[in-house]
Amino acid sequence: MNIYLVIILAILAGRYIVEIVADYLNIKAIRTEIPPEFSGYLDTDKYAKSQNYLKDNTLFGVFSDTFDTFTTILFVVYGGFNYVDQLARYFGYGSIVTGLLFAGILMLATRVINLPFSIYETFVLEAKYGFNKTTIKTFVLDIIKSLILLVIIGTPLFAAILWLFEDTGSMAWIYCWLTISIVQILMIFIAPYVIMPLFNKFTPLEDGELKSAIEAYARAQHFKMKGIFKMDGSKRSAKTNAFFTGFGKSRRIVLFDTLIEKHTPQELLAVVAHEMGHYKKRHILKAISRSITLTGATLFLMSLFIGNRELFAAFKMENISIYGSLFFFGFLYSPIAMIVSLIENAISRKHEYEADAYVIQTCGNADAMISALKKLSVDNLSNLTPHPFKVVMEYGHPPILQRIEAIKRLSPPGAVEIIL
Repeated sequence: MNIYLVIILAILAGRYIVEIVADYLNIKAIRTEIPPEFSGYLDTDKYAKSQNYLKDNTLFGVFSDTFDTFTTILFVVYGGFNYVDQLARYFGYGSIVTGLLFAGILMLATRVINLPFSIYETFVLEAKYGFNKTTIKTFVLDIIKSLILLVIIGTPLFAAILWLFEDTGSMAWIYCWLTISIVQILMIFIAPYVIMPLFNKFTPLEDGELKSAIEAYARAQHFKMKGIFKMDGSKRSAKTNAFFTGFGKSRRIVLFDTLIEKHTPQELLAVVAHEMGHYKKRHILKAISRSITLTGATLFLMSLFIGNRELFAAFKMENISIYGSLFFFGFLYSPIAMIVSLIENAISRKHEYEADAYVIQTCGNADAMISALKKLSVDNLSNLTPHPFKVVMEYGHPPILQRIEAIKRLSPPGAVEIIL
């Protein structure tokens, strides 16, 4: 049997088993008693609802992952990629256009196959727990807009990569690295003005206590920004969130309208201070640097497998191509991607602690930050006691109880608070 096929099947099965084990342990870690820290924030019914939400999400995730994994295995074993390649070649275009057709057919097929799962998750599962606010019109428009953006941005980028690997020899991976890096950086600046407004409405935060407090805090921290905006998150979900977007002077503070409705000005200021802490601690810049570095390393490894006959034989391909090499390398890269994900999650959790510490150092209001975290967890039906293995595998944020404990250690009794 082809050694690459054995490795690929082992990778697919191994990843699936690891995910199943993580989900199983996470469900077993459910505790029926409400954590004392959440006394007054959670009652028995609300806590039971959050646990049922976790169980339903886990069951749905296991079902969809099982379907995806076994469908992929069958597609590989029975030469599905070769059928797609023959279809793409049928039109008789050059290698680049054929590669675009190959990629387009696969991506469109994947979206169609996954559409029922997306519909169920949005209109059944999320609706069951009172989160879904998405209308059918918004759901359909989101799909159409996403596909248009994929064509506008992804098509020329993928075509450029194919051309570079075909025509620039051993230096191709470097040229591709530079090209992708430039696009990544451009997207950081363009997204807040062009892409994000396609999906949500951003309106300047109205004058008042909250806006004045945030602006005063930003000035005190010498933090330049484009403005403070409210986003219509309630258009799709009742869940709450906040984030920063953009880079340099184009930075924007964005608060979900659902977040503003459910939190006090002090809590909201603490949330903003946390997000600002990520910028002040250069977490965003470091993440971009790591991403660019990883892209270069990945492209170099990919270049070593371009045109590998044994790899193409594993997928029962009749023809060797650059575009096929790029797709098939992705299967071999999966274990590395998982290891990278574990490292990135660990770094992210560390950065969350640092951003929380920044709130205490600059605002001094630990109670407001803790209260905000509790409300966010309760409103979003978050799992308060995830299993450590699940945390290591998937969590980019530390478990909420650990964050609260860390904040309390940083803010001893009698600490000075900034009062709005």
